[in-house]
Amino acid sequence: MSFKTKTLLNLGLASTLALTLGHGAVSAQDTEATDEEARRFGTVTVTAQRREESALDVPLSVSAFSGEDLEATGAVDITSIQRATPNATIEVARGSNSTLIAFIRGVGQQDPLWGFEPGVGLYVDDVYIARPQGAILDIFDIDRIEVLRGPQGTLYGRNTIGGAIKYVTRRIGDEPDLRAKVNLGTFNQADLIVSGSTPIGETFAVGGAIAKYTRDGYGENLNTGAEHYNKDVLAYRLSAEWMPSEDFFLRASYDRSEDDSNAKHGHRLLPSADGTLPVTSNVFDTRAGIGDDNSVETEGYSLTAEWTVNDMVTLKSITAYREGETTTPIDFDALPQPDFDVPAVYFDDQFSQEFQLLYSSERLNGVAGIYYLDGEASGAFDVILGGLGVSAFQSGVQEKTNFSVFGDFTYDLTDQWSVTLGGRYTQDETTADVINELWLGLGTGSFDPSNTTSILLATRTSLLGLNSEDEEFTPRLSVSYKPTDNINLYATYAQGFKAGGFDPRARADLDPLGLSAEGFGPETVDSYEIGMKGSFFDNALNLNAALFFADYSDQQITVQSGADSDNDGINDTFVSSVFNAGKSEYTGLELEGVWFINDLFTLSGNLGIIDAEITEIISADVNIADQFVTQNTPELQGQVSLNYTNDLGNNGEISVTGALSYRDEYFLFNVENPGFGAGVNPIFPAGGPALDPDSYTLADLSIVWTSPSEKYRLGLHGRNLTDEEYRVAAYNFVTPSQLGIDSAYSAFYGAPSTVTASLSVDF
Repeated sequence: MSFKTKTLLNLGLASTLALTLGHGAVSAQDTEATDEEARRFGTVTVTAQRREESALDVPLSVSAFSGEDLEATGAVDITSIQRATPNATIEVARGSNSTLIAFIRGVGQQDPLWGFEPGVGLYVDDVYIARPQGAILDIFDIDRIEVLRGPQGTLYGRNTIGGAIKYVTRRIGDEPDLRAKVNLGTFNQADLIVSGSTPIGETFAVGGAIAKYTRDGYGENLNTGAEHYNKDVLAYRLSAEWMPSEDFFLRASYDRSEDDSNAKHGHRLLPSADGTLPVTSNVFDTRAGIGDDNSVETEGYSLTAEWTVNDMVTLKSITAYREGETTTPIDFDALPQPDFDVPAVYFDDQFSQEFQLLYSSERLNGVAGIYYLDGEASGAFDVILGGLGVSAFQSGVQEKTNFSVFGDFTYDLTDQWSVTLGGRYTQDETTADVINELWLGLGTGSFDPSNTTSILLATRTSLLGLNSEDEEFTPRLSVSYKPTDNINLYATYAQGFKAGGFDPRARADLDPLGLSAEGFGPETVDSYEIGMKGSFFDNALNLNAALFFADYSDQQITVQSGADSDNDGINDTFVSSVFNAGKSEYTGLELEGVWFINDLFTLSGNLGIIDAEITEIISADVNIADQFVTQNTPELQGQVSLNYTNDLGNNGEISVTGALSYRDEYFLFNVENPGFGAGVNPIFPAGGPALDPDSYTLADLSIVWTSPSEKYRLGLHGRNLTDEEYRVAAYNFVTPSQLGIDSAYSAFYGAPSTVTASLSVDF
């Protein structure tokens, strides 16, 4: 931790403690209503607008999933909510076990390398997670997950241009509590989750949870014999809460995750160039030779204080520090030889401080806040091109400093009409270093100092002390009309903003105009939405609908390709080009509904439709937008789910849930990858298949029995029961002049058919 970060952390803690001593704050315990009654009458409580409200009253598109609902459907980790969220992509990144790729309504972050900012904000207990590494959060000991669609900058700490995902953990109760859960399943799955809490005296309580997840691989590394797509994760949380009065609440928490799952390599879609190694029959198999050791460690500390000054004003402080470290080998060619192998390390840390003033009166309600973030992300990797006898070293660091002031208030003009007005002023500063070197030999001395056999040939990029500053004011305006207590009609305009930065793969030697030193600029989106939320037919049907249009300006686009380092006609290294597209337009429809057919059956579903198009990219006075597409955004996706729940009296309760989830074909990159035909590439004369995923449907089924005392819960969960083969990520470095001998043309896939039996005990 740097001296600067330590100083800021101390200041934040001091500020929080000052607030603590000033008095006490209301407990952040969420209003509790019985789940069934809440669902039937539309009173599910969410905190999407930083205050507790009925989901019906929030003039935003928000999907909420309780911890119990997620457990009942066998949800594994945060990616499980993709199936139940319209117009959302929430997946594991390529070549990774725990790096998050998140898109909402076409806005997100495809490249998780340091220097690129997420477009969808992930929050754990209101703490913004700046980097996607280690962000595939397992679902244990949580209260709920909320997904907010569209720009949320007037409400949340870091400006979230595409939306926000809120991961909310359980708060400590008034009584001692101990819970345990065991999962046993296919591929030798064996999980153990234990959580507990206890009061110590009348005002203090402590709690914690620990989870160990293990599973064999879906495939095998045929070169090393190691498990492939396996899971080996240890995660735990600790918390302490102090509530000396009804007006004061203080919570300190710590969490840590250690992911030692084997490195995830690609399934190569082409045979080796010499024809000796064919394409494997199992899409989860690989022949990678770089190794299997992989480690991702993340941990965080936070201190939250709330003080209810009076009936109208509550002050809140959130102080947090997080850090992470990743060591991972990436075998781009997915073959045994050391050609296009990339050993890599990533580091990140962040300090954030947020102050909020929450105001609540008969007609005016809202939040105002100040947010500060100081985050640093860095990394280094080698690109080992053994077939060409050279290696490239790439390293860099980018520091982001963000200061923001925001506010969002709703005024009830009458009992039916209300107006929400919000705004955010953001100052964002980026500093960066970018280094690229070319070495003769396998590996470089810069990445591995013990390597004394390689020779430095040239420093191709040395950009030090790069700096850019962005500032922006982004507003939000919403009008809401409730013709009845059970129907809310609203129209919302919101603007989102994401700062610019510097390409961490910049090649100054290929950039005579110096554009890599200028970096890429910020992007903005103007989002318009009209929606309806309602409960109909004596509360038998709950329905949410939203139409939206987003005008996206200066969208940041990354295109990766091979590069010829010595003008010999061979692409012997890879670079990325980052630029700001002129204009994009996203138009869509979202539907979410629940129909309580009778006391036994409940039908629920969601539908997302989007037309996402890049409309303007000017190059040499010519619009070349038709050469680009919108990534990770299928035109159609949805889910339908039927639940049967029956009270068996003295024999407990049985619940059966079946679901079908559909996802249309979509593009993995900003450039379409339809494959290439015979004769296009002389190294692979037979051609290659398409990389972009086809449409697919997943079938899930869960059966859960709960004992009469609710002490025991036994579940059986089948996911992807039809064993659908579906692609979620890929690498594409195949051009007429190859990058390395065999190049990279490989894909990554979602989980196959699995069955898990679970037993939960509440002691």
